Amino acid sequence: MPSLLEQPVPHVLARLQSAAPRLMIALAGLPGAGKSTLAAHLAEAVNAATAPNTLVALGMDGFHLTKDALRQLPNPAEAFARRGAPWTFDTDALLQRLQRVRAAAGRAAVLWPDFQHDIGDPVEGAFAVPPAARVVLVEGLYLLHDAAGWQPISQLFDERWYLDTPLDLALERLAQRHMRAWGYTRSEAEGRIAASDRLNAELVLQTREQADWWLA
Repeated sequence: MPSLLEQPVPHVLARLQSAAPRLMIALAGLPGAGKSTLAAHLAEAVNAATAPNTLVALGMDGFHLTKDALRQLPNPAEAFARRGAPWTFDTDALLQRLQRVRAAAGRAAVLWPDFQHDIGDPVEGAFAVPPAARVVLVEGLYLLHDAAGWQPISQLFDERWYLDTPLDLALERLAQRHMRAWGYTRSEAEGRIAASDRLNAELVLQTREQADWWLA
């Protein structure tokens, strides 16, 4: 059973004392759990205690399948409606990029994509992992998933963390996000959650026990 990691910053600083050139951490959790907020806090705290870019925080959203790729799937309407489900990500590209990030430690920068919401598609090269980065923390829904191409991704990380946020709280945050970002009414936001986000959340909940550490 995973243990509760109450002090993640001291934990990471202690791990930096090892000889490994680069520590790779997966941070999974429900949609609306607060993964990106936690990742940004960890990067700020660790880098303040060490040096700039010691810890680089990244997201996996840049590996969404493009709209053109979704149109090529057997059921494009379902693919667009369920965009954000595990099978709507390019897992091969994510795995290959993570392998490059690991191999390039101390040698070369590696570009990393982001998802650009105004065009609704990934954009390559939005971020760069510098050679000096000692810790790369990647946050995303399915990084502990063990099916449909995700298992090799999970196994690549040195540590697997799960941000343990109550489902109701996470989905309420998500509803608020939908209303702010897209101008949805409360009813529209709840409809979107029922049709897709809750289904994704239920899958993520099943990966909770795959973590090495839980964070509250």
